[in-house]
Amino acid sequence: MAYTLITANRNYSSWSLRPWLLMRVLGIAFDDRIEPFAAATNYAAFRSFSPTGQVPALIDEDRTMWDSLGITLYLADRHPGVWPADEAARAFAQCAVTEMHSGFATLRNDCTMNVGVRVEPHMHSPALNRDIARLRELWEQGLDRFGGPFLAGKAFTAIDAFYAPVAFRVRTYGLDVGPHAQRWVDHMLELPAMRQWEEEALAETWREDSHEAEIAAAGRIIEDHRAV
Repeated sequence: MAYTLITANRNYSSWSLRPWLLMRVLGIAFDDRIEPFAAATNYAAFRSFSPTGQVPALIDEDRTMWDSLGITLYLADRHPGVWPADEAARAFAQCAVTEMHSGFATLRNDCTMNVGVRVEPHMHSPALNRDIARLRELWEQGLDRFGGPFLAGKAFTAIDAFYAPVAFRVRTYGLDVGPHAQRWVDHMLELPAMRQWEEEALAETWREDSHEAEIAAAGRIIEDHRAV
């Protein structure tokens, strides 16, 4: 079994982070291939390896899996540890993963992924505050019910991988998720695989104009740790 995982820029690509982190933490070997965002739309270029023209994509011999959730489900059929072993924790994790996959639209739009900067937001809309409140509620529920330090218990699973980009967003924008949920954020940011992703993001020298415009629209950049 020889996987190739295709992802985009470490600094920008939240969808790429999810399967990459899941496979790294669970020790699922793969060839790591980066196809950077070269323009505001990369559909035509990405169609050469992904049927949706988007990342991530997982190549397994003659099969191509697309979408972060589709990749996760494929891996769960073949590798232990993707979902929690406990039935209640697994049910919670699966619901939380699908909520992240389909929801939190305002958070995604107002607080775009940019690992290397720190931003003072212009404002928090009521819709963004609702998303942040829901994150806090969900994370505290998982931590309290299953004992932490991860969202569904002692072990890292897919739920942590799917909310990992939000951990970066919490830090980038200084989002207040409360002290209990913040401990999960801090724990995630110290994972060796998360630190590797961040180091690679900071080392990237390319910039893509539309992603940079999104971060400028979100607020004032007060720190930029990226390589020049």
